[in-house]
Amino acid sequence: MSYESGFADVYDKFTENTDISGRAEYICSLLSEFGIKNGILLDLACGTGSLSAELINRGYDLICVDSSFDMLSAAREKLAEFKDKALILEQDMRDLDLYGTIKACVCSLDSINHITEKEDVQTVFNKVSLFTEPGGVFIFDVNSVYKHREILGNNTFVYEDENDFLVWQNSYDESDNSVFMTLDIFSLHKTGKYIRYCDEITERAYETKDLIEMLKKAGFSEICIFGDMTREKPKETEERIYFAARK
Repeated sequence: MSYESGFADVYDKFTENTDISGRAEYICSLLSEFGIKNGILLDLACGTGSLSAELINRGYDLICVDSSFDMLSAAREKLAEFKDKALILEQDMRDLDLYGTIKACVCSLDSINHITEKEDVQTVFNKVSLFTEPGGVFIFDVNSVYKHREILGNNTFVYEDENDFLVWQNSYDESDNSVFMTLDIFSLHKTGKYIRYCDEITERAYETKDLIEMLKKAGFSEICIFGDMTREKPKETEERIYFAARK
């Protein structure tokens, strides 16, 4: 799955309330607890590179991987100032192929949910494990089954600012806890006219026990599970769940 150019152009605007700096701080605190305070990190499904920039500013070198050319174009602009601190690669998560090993992998903002087949999630976990050094860490978050069923569900959301208007319509499939999303974006062009972009995305929520089992099969252990940016066990109503696992 990859976002079309229209959505890539306005992605940062419509995700500005996700507190990227706070999430970077939280992720770094987890990395530190696992003994990883520097070295090479993989930002898997890095999007426009906002989290990558925050992690570089906190002392890490980054490999930034995404399957979307348009997202990576935005990331290249954002990370240009860091020069040799960021290597940017256009790759599908399932086909991850690095030039060497990493100390840790980070995969944020429900990117794992974009993988809609369990076999493909297992493939991604296996690939991450392959390139992670012994003792390294894999940190990722997912939208919960609760969020897909109760929050996203069969709902419609509208976001707007002075130049862009987004209509986000969802359809929920309880058989596999997936949500089919239709995004319509109206963006003000310099000519004074609005340009419409359309995109369709499917996200699937996985049971925690299934993700734990897949991590174990990929060679990860010491698996920790937390509520959104906490050190507490996820609540039944938790919308985002963090995983941290040792290779």
